[in-house]
Amino acid sequence: MNPLTALSPSTPLGARVAGAWRSEPFLHVEPGRLYNPLTDASLRPEDPGYAQVRAAALGDGAVGELPSPVYDALVSQGWMVEDSVDLASRFYLKYVSLEANTACNQGCYFCPVAEHPRDSYFMPLDFYESIVRQLAEFRDTIEGVSMIHYNEPTLDKRFVEQVAILLAHGLPPAVLTNGTGLTPARVDAIMKLGRLKYLSVNLSTLDRERYKADRRGDHLRVVMKNVEYLRHLPLAETMEIIVLGTGDEVHRRDFDEITAHFAGSVFNVRYGEVMDRAGNLPIGLRPEATLEGLCGCEQTGSRPLQWLHVTPHGKCVLCCQDYFDRYVIGDLHEQPLKEILAGPEMALLRRWVYGLEEAPRDFICRKCIYALTR
Repeated sequence: MNPLTALSPSTPLGARVAGAWRSEPFLHVEPGRLYNPLTDASLRPEDPGYAQVRAAALGDGAVGELPSPVYDALVSQGWMVEDSVDLASRFYLKYVSLEANTACNQGCYFCPVAEHPRDSYFMPLDFYESIVRQLAEFRDTIEGVSMIHYNEPTLDKRFVEQVAILLAHGLPPAVLTNGTGLTPARVDAIMKLGRLKYLSVNLSTLDRERYKADRRGDHLRVVMKNVEYLRHLPLAETMEIIVLGTGDEVHRRDFDEITAHFAGSVFNVRYGEVMDRAGNLPIGLRPEATLEGLCGCEQTGSRPLQWLHVTPHGKCVLCCQDYFDRYVIGDLHEQPLKEILAGPEMALLRRWVYGLEEAPRDFICRKCIYALTR
């Protein structure tokens, strides 16, 4: 099922009135291509109509004169849309963050949990499955269901059962973990169920004392035991180890050591610099000043158009940077998923993120390194 709610033309192509159609207002204008987060498609310089749509996206939205076949193709492919008032109610569900518990056994310096720990809460399993059933309606477009927000998913005794529920509904589990609870027994159990879509282990150093200091937990030995068991096991289609740090020489050395240690394994080792979580942390990458001219989001896709973030309490929030749940768009105890994604609260936030309406000065995206600006 295609979750796109307003791309199909309501009138025959030949009957469209000039001026009633404009370039898609949610396009990402990138060097060398246009990206449409509502169709997950790209338009490139060699494609017919590229120059006109790009100019329109950077201007007032009005597309210049084009041959009728090109014009009609751009409309049918979603590069041009009818200039109606409900454009912000559309979405393309590509990724989901479904956090089933609030617990974490570490207090990492690069995470708000270290300074603002949450009370432990575990989502009832029947409620979890009811959400998954609703998500399954979008299985054709969903590329990953992340089992983390700011928790440690493997702390949940029902972790394997949750993976099984996702797989049973045809959804691809994505596990981001510190590795403490990814035991050999659990790995074997998941392998019998099927593979994960994505696995990322957060391992920032091989030095036990620095690991303990950075994370407020002496877990390196158990993490290495668990990860070593996975060295040659294809538990997921994509398997990564992310080495987070502040971009200094120590960080670079840690990355080199971990890369060498896991050479020849199933893991791809990636280098990543910490960020300030849109102002929630006093360290890491951040904008130099409050951002002006917001025009989109590029954090693993478009958060307001392609993501759904669900907390253990069933609240849906704007994005992964919203640690304190300031931007709640709905409650799955009270509303169905489709209604939340197409609802007025989410539509308003999409207009703010993409600059279709001026966002408040304290809006979270004005402090985020992933925000697109004009």
